[in-house]
Amino acid sequence: MKFGLTAYGTVYAMGIHPASKRDRITTTGLLSMAEACGLQGAEIPYDILKSSDPDAVSEYARKKGMFINIAAGGFDPANLQEAMRLAKRVGALTVRTVVGGAKFGGDRRHMEGSWQPFLQTILRSFQEVMDSADPTGANLAVENHQDLASEELLWLCETIGSDKFGITLDTGNPLATAEEPVDFFRRVAPYVKNVHLKEYAIYWSEEGYRLVRKPLGQGVINFPELLRFFNEVNPQVTMSVEHGALEARHVRVLREDYWTEYPERSARQLTRLLRFVEDHARNKGDWRTPFEKGASPEVIADYEIEELNIGMAYLSNLMKQYS
Repeated sequence: MKFGLTAYGTVYAMGIHPASKRDRITTTGLLSMAEACGLQGAEIPYDILKSSDPDAVSEYARKKGMFINIAAGGFDPANLQEAMRLAKRVGALTVRTVVGGAKFGGDRRHMEGSWQPFLQTILRSFQEVMDSADPTGANLAVENHQDLASEELLWLCETIGSDKFGITLDTGNPLATAEEPVDFFRRVAPYVKNVHLKEYAIYWSEEGYRLVRKPLGQGVINFPELLRFFNEVNPQVTMSVEHGALEARHVRVLREDYWTEYPERSARQLTRLLRFVEDHARNKGDWRTPFEKGASPEVIADYEIEELNIGMAYLSNLMKQYS
């Protein structure tokens, strides 16, 4: 396994959020920051990479011995085909994308009656991309971005049937589609190309629970088990640090209409999820981030870097076991 850094957990510090009032980080700046953290690569936002000299980026990463992944988005075939060509040019391992549809927190209620046609649309789009993909090029990996459940990710992978198509596993997001994290990891593991190492705390609410970002090691995700398991069954995956969004994600599993358009779940699955939440959820305390409290851009950026440093101190000890 190789470990890297994404840009989206530090959007103020890296100048990606429009309110940050900072210059946007460059490709080499992101790779350099990853190296300073003791990491071996980076997942570079597609728009940032497009504005760079791809040959210079490729040469920089080659000289440093670092891997590159690309963070793209959407399911438009032309856009993804362009991203795949750029990935080939810079030597990227994986192009990650997200499909959306659901709102954050796994909310599909607004998609009632249209979710299945949506799934068929993204299937056709991904199939078109993979039919034209260079067999020696990058992987295309769709993320569980608080939208697709494990059943749907497996359906996409099995239907497309390409060794170059798979999943970007975000370790915190199974909780947003009401799935116990380790169960989710085990189900999708054979198809995972790329992992986002994300941590959440859980806070109960009247409608379900909120997911609140935390530094790695200070929330509910079992990272030792995750790394042990993937080292055993899929050791070629890349893993990149990505702290969660600055806004809590409300997962309203105690509302009956939350389950609109969801796959059928067994009583056993639901029991394992609710037991996990019951074992880990907090009943009180201020769950808001500095962003949610209206702090200045400087305070938010400092908060992001502090969390990154805390998370890296935790992860560095785990990484030593797999280096």
